[in-house]
Amino acid sequence: MTIQIRPATIADTDTILRFVRDLAVYENAEHEVLSTPAHVHKTMFSEGTTAHGLICEQDGQAIGFAVYFFNYSTWQGRNGLYLEDLYVDPAYRGSGAGKAILRHLARIAVEKDCGRFEWSVLDWNTPSIQFYDSLGAKPQSEWIRYRMTGQALRDLAQA
Repeated sequence: MTIQIRPATIADTDTILRFVRDLAVYENAEHEVLSTPAHVHKTMFSEGTTAHGLICEQDGQAIGFAVYFFNYSTWQGRNGLYLEDLYVDPAYRGSGAGKAILRHLARIAVEKDCGRFEWSVLDWNTPSIQFYDSLGAKPQSEWIRYRMTGQALRDLAQA
């Protein structure tokens, strides 16, 4: 069985949204998914977009995806690659698909001279944490991640 990673195209919109929903179900957050085909078109496939997608296929069938973007480190004076989402269909976990996606992203980061390749994982997601540890990734415990959404975001913007 052959695993291939390719850039996502606008024709992959429904596949991307299916994987987003599947990931949200896995993370017990399905109720938080608001993304529509129009959102995906505008944010991933319009001129000037900053989000990029990958589709992982095995024998021509989409079995996973990743969404990433480039950030910037002032301390390094270099871009970094941030992995927003990575998902492999449960039936294909253990097939090497997740590692192939991460390897592909690492190659992009190296080709783009990124100083970092980063992502977040839920603290209860033991299988993923063990997988990332096995690849040599290190958790960043000294930083606390913050998020602002909804009314709090609008309030600050209007202050």
